[in-house]
Amino acid sequence: MSETTRVHLSDPAAWTCPAPLRDQPRIVMGHGGGGALSAELVQHVFAPAFGGETLAQLGDSAAVDLGGARLAFSTDSFVVRPLFFPGGSIGDLAVNGTVNDLAMSGAKAAYLSCGFILEEGVEVEVVARVARALGDAARAADVEIVTGDTKVVEAGHGDGIYINTAGIGLVPPGVDLRPQRVVPGDVVIVSGDIGVHGVAIMSVREGLEFGVQIESDCAPLNGLVEAMLAVTPDLHVLRDPTRGGLAATLNEIASAARVGVVVHENRVPVPAPVANACAILGLDPMYVANEGKLVAFVPRVHADAVLDAMRAHPMGAGAAVIGEVVEEHPGMVVARTALGGKRVVDLPIGEQLPRIC
Repeated sequence: MSETTRVHLSDPAAWTCPAPLRDQPRIVMGHGGGGALSAELVQHVFAPAFGGETLAQLGDSAAVDLGGARLAFSTDSFVVRPLFFPGGSIGDLAVNGTVNDLAMSGAKAAYLSCGFILEEGVEVEVVARVARALGDAARAADVEIVTGDTKVVEAGHGDGIYINTAGIGLVPPGVDLRPQRVVPGDVVIVSGDIGVHGVAIMSVREGLEFGVQIESDCAPLNGLVEAMLAVTPDLHVLRDPTRGGLAATLNEIASAARVGVVVHENRVPVPAPVANACAILGLDPMYVANEGKLVAFVPRVHADAVLDAMRAHPMGAGAAVIGEVVEEHPGMVVARTALGGKRVVDLPIGEQLPRIC
């Protein structure tokens, strides 16, 4: 043990708690983690203040009727550190995050807005590099950036660059994706390897090496969703498991639908480098963020055809059935282990890895 570590451990004032208390009178990092603290903030502060039936559904995006059309509308803010990481940048995230939120409503994103909050002193070339990445990502996702805004804050009051994007797209007729449609018997499918983005961010942020470079899975999922809906519009719910990872997403759906979810651990695709990194660091891949994966709850009658369509698409080549919906333990997610045991996969309190998107 190093002398620095000894000093740190001997000083209780330097200790930190990885799971903040639930009765915090002030905002803590866990409130932005996509777990229980985030849910409480939304349910007890924002939802009562804003009201509205559409907001109460708390989806990745809102599906609303306007002028005879069914629109999906979403907004997201990005504060990732560092700005550039293996496999992407804050610019890629700003496009793909909003495109994917719209796709989870079944919509193909059409138009995005883009707001930059810049810290005084950031290099113009860094801003230009992020802007180029954002533009390239928009073209790759076949979406147009049509409006935007720029603000500058004083040095020391930001982290270089923060970005907000909002987007709209059309929801095809007959598509109704929401947790309330989930029923016992539904099959749970994940589109590929989980945990990749969070571990990629952590590796560069902390200067860790795991033998191979792990790249973020940041990518647009609108094409994959189109391929799935071409098989059948009767998908029950789609979600992209970002903050809080697969565990948080499954818990949110189980709670909203008042059903139980059973996951078979040995079927969940976790690449070896991610599994090894998580084992070393004491993390559970189920709770690590993703930026290019989706979870689908599909009626069993359509599951095989949907899975085949996913595997035929580049963004779903590693798709796998990982579980099913059951009547037992409503609102709870249970994992069956490789040894035949069971464990509860709970909603995380805060977040294992903050500032990952």
